[in-house]
Amino acid sequence: MGLIVQKYGGTSVKDAERVMNVANRVVETYDKGNSVVVVVSAQGDTTDELIEKAMEINPKASKREMDMLLSSGEQISVSLLAMAVEKLGKPVISLTGWQAGFKTDSHYSAARIHKIDKERLQSELDKNKIVIVAGFQGLNKYEDITTLGRGGSDTSAVALAAALHADLCEIYTDVDGVYTADPRIVKNAHKLDDISYDEMLELASLGANVLHNRSVEMAKKYHVKLAVKSSLNRNEGTYVKEVDQVEKMLVRGVTRDNDCARIALCGIEDTPGKAYQVFALLSKHGISVDLIIQSIGNGEKKDISFTITEGELDNTVKLLEENKSALKIDDIKVKKDVSKVSIVGAGMVNNAGVATTMFEALYNADINISMIATSEIKISVLVDQKDAERAVAAIHDKFML
Repeated sequence: MGLIVQKYGGTSVKDAERVMNVANRVVETYDKGNSVVVVVSAQGDTTDELIEKAMEINPKASKREMDMLLSSGEQISVSLLAMAVEKLGKPVISLTGWQAGFKTDSHYSAARIHKIDKERLQSELDKNKIVIVAGFQGLNKYEDITTLGRGGSDTSAVALAAALHADLCEIYTDVDGVYTADPRIVKNAHKLDDISYDEMLELASLGANVLHNRSVEMAKKYHVKLAVKSSLNRNEGTYVKEVDQVEKMLVRGVTRDNDCARIALCGIEDTPGKAYQVFALLSKHGISVDLIIQSIGNGEKKDISFTITEGELDNTVKLLEENKSALKIDDIKVKKDVSKVSIVGAGMVNNAGVATTMFEALYNADINISMIATSEIKISVLVDQKDAERAVAAIHDKFML
């Protein structure tokens, strides 16, 4: 048989009953003759509870100390799951991220994996043990604990699968695959049997919360075959891999991302280099920009509008206000309560009329568009947040997904 890496999210191990459920699934995979490595997230709301504890003590705690604190959540999960597997009579060992060989850079709270030293992992697998690894964490060159940031356990699982040349990496969550839209919004959303890395990467980046985009990037780079499945049922999931595009399936999914804010810089001089100055300033301070529109203003002036995540809004506005005179900006306008609605599909690039169909769906639903961005496999629009769910449903129905 093969080597399988399984990842279980926090909801899958939130209490004793679910921990035993996961243990049974892990043992079932092991009893089929597979070598099994399991990556586990912190239980339920543990991470949020730890953050609350930190806020009670020091709201401005250093990121290093926050990483020390937050890494403990996964350590609890792996030990409890190992105890459950022991109870089922199978050989097992739990390892922290650093015991499993995860070496990272020193960007506390958002570390990147540099390499995985496989020696300990391989030694335990050679003893026919089920190896349970704490996701989301590693060790930097100073031998400090680091955490990988949002989606870190997905990234840990894919990195292990790549390093160990696993036959399959199964991501278990509370949904049973990748859907054409969020089934909580669109009742007739359809589960996809498979999806390409590029399509999944776009969906993940545009608000689909099934997989984190960093994990999909890594899976594509190292050709790791992914399966997204539910830990709560036995339904066949969605496979993320290199797939032949089915031509009739132009649009594979519709997503909504509410974590958006729009900033408009009004009355900027219409001279070469102004856009560069603005975005170089933002880049220097680590602020990522998404949709961008430059429009002709009045006289010798122009306007530049762009979107950022809502969490970056205050810092971005403060930075722009501090540099308003140097950049020669007349006015800075902010709009919250906006959402990015997107369609994704590798088949769109060679088919005319996809954008027209999307815009017609929004027109028929009386939904206004304030920004548009396109690429080979996606079209994104910015709409008022109050209209976002209706927009997703209207587009989904129009393309008959």
